Order: sequence, then structure tokens, then C-alpha cells
Amino acid sequence: MSFTNAQYDSVKRIYDGHRIENQAEHDRRVAYVESNVDGYRELSDAIVSLSMESAKRRLNGETVFEDDLGKTIADLISQKKALLAAAGLPEDYLDPIYTCKDCKDTGYINGERCHCLKKIATSMLYTNSNIEEYLRSVDFSMMSDEYYTGNELTAYHDTYDKAISFVENFDSDFKNLVIYGTVGSGKSLISACIAKALIEKGYSVLYFSVSTLIDLLSKYSFDYKSKQDLYSAYADIFECDLLVIDDLGTETVNNFTMSSLFTVINERHINKKSTIISTNLSPQALDETYTQRIYSRLVGDYTFCKLYGPDIRFKTKFHQ
Repeated sequence: MSFTNAQYDSVKRIYDGHRIENQAEHDRRVAYVESNVDGYRELSDAIVSLSMESAKRRLNGETVFEDDLGKTIADLISQKKALLAAAGLPEDYLDPIYTCKDCKDTGYINGERCHCLKKIATSMLYTNSNIEEYLRSVDFSMMSDEYYTGNELTAYHDTYDKAISFVENFDSDFKNLVIYGTVGSGKSLISACIAKALIEKGYSVLYFSVSTLIDLLSKYSFDYKSKQDLYSAYADIFECDLLVIDDLGTETVNNFTMSSLFTVINERHINKKSTIISTNLSPQALDETYTQRIYSRLVGDYTFCKLYGPDIRFKTKFHQ
């Protein structure tokens, strides 16, 4: 997963903060030792002086004294350690300080993300998802076919299999999903399970009810003079790895809604960024409700998954 600009800036601030705090602590330790451990500062100054002398000689092509200088510096370093020990301080007291010693607060080890960066990224992804608490409480183990029978059961298994495939092949197989069906049949739950699984894999996910998404887009939209201005303001919506739009069809439908939805759907498709839409509307109702541009995009670029049957929210509430 690649960070969006906003996420990258947030991560950079975290690591910059670590380095600033650790450097301040290191400076405090150095000041304490130099003020309270007699002879330590003089040894440090001597090492600096000898190191500069060594560098100067190398520049002049002299190497004959390198071994002697090295031995002298090593001896001075040993004396410094002895002084720290005598003062009751650990040998590494003045070593560089890192929050993560494995990557030295860079976030990367040999070009790969360090475990500390993965942890920060996952936490950030949950926070940015908009339904952090809910996503942390769901996963595919909560899905069950016990409330479905007949054709409903077949549809459930088909949708569940497509959801698992969507997660497993997310990096290699660009897809979008429309999960439609009756109220309470599990559409939002399975969308959330997909979102949770992808966040755990390190992908950026945003989850909005359609009304919240439209409200967000409308908040400042009328102040923007160009499409590029709007894109810049809402880059995360257009660029996150997965956008989930829940309850399509419950929003107020007007020209602004139509235009905004098409912009989001179209831009994400152009950028090859996956979108999941859940709705109570059938394909026919979608055709009747939305513009031909939106419906054509959905039919042409989305896999439709049907969930229908009893309201499992009602059943699970009274069977716990």
C-alpha cells in the first residue's frame, strides 16, 4: 500500500517527533555527564581532536600513523566507558536514542517497512476509516449462513465467496462491488468485514454512508472553481485503496448528488481504485433512480452481489 499525501505527512510528523524527542533526551544526557562526570568532556574533546587529525592526514595521503591513532582513540573510548561505569551509568547511556532500534526511526529496514511503521500505518488506517470502533469489532468469523435458506442461501454463499476472493486478490485483480438486497440481510456487515480485512493487510480504506459522503462533498464544493480544486480537497476519497459507500439510495437525489456520485465513481475507476457500494435498491431501481452515466458505470465496471432474506439484525438481537 502507498500512503496518500495526507497519510504520508502524518507518518512523517510521527517519526520527526520521535527523532526530536530522542535527540533532546540525548542532549540532556550529554549535558548531565559533562557537568557531573569529571574528565569525561576532556576525553570527548581529545577524541574529536584526534579524529580530525586522522582525517587531515588521510587527505594528505599519510597512512603510516593510522594504527597508532586508532589505538589511541580506542583507549580513550574505553576510559570514557570506565568513567560512566564509575558514575553508576550504563555503558550505552550516551549512545544514540531510538524509539525503534531496529530501523533507527526511519520506518524501513533494507527498503522494507519496519514493524513499527506497519503498526503506525494500521492504527492510522483504522482511525481514518471513519468507523474505527465498528471495524475493530467485526470480521468474517461473524458471518453465518444459518439464517438463510433455499435461493437466499445460494445467494449468500455466492456473495461470501466473492467477498473473500475480493480480499485475497485485491492487489492483483482490480474489482468493484455492488452488494444489493433487502434491508438487514448483511450487506453492511460483509462490506465492513472486507474493509477490516484490507486494513489489516495495510491498505487504506474509507467507509462512508452515502449521506455522509454527499454532505462532505457539498460542504465546500460550491467554493471551488475547478474540478482540480475539488480533487485536491478530497484527494483521500479519490485515492484511498478502497472506498465503501454504504446505503446508496437513502440520500436526497438531486443534480448535485448525481454529479458528485459520478465524479467519485468515475475518478476512482480511472485511478484503478476499488469501490464497494451497498444498497437496498435492485439493479432495476438503480436504473430508475440514477442518471444513465452512473448506472452504465455500475453495470459495466462493478460485480453485482445479491443478499436477501430475513432481517438478520432482528434475528441475532433476540437469539443471543
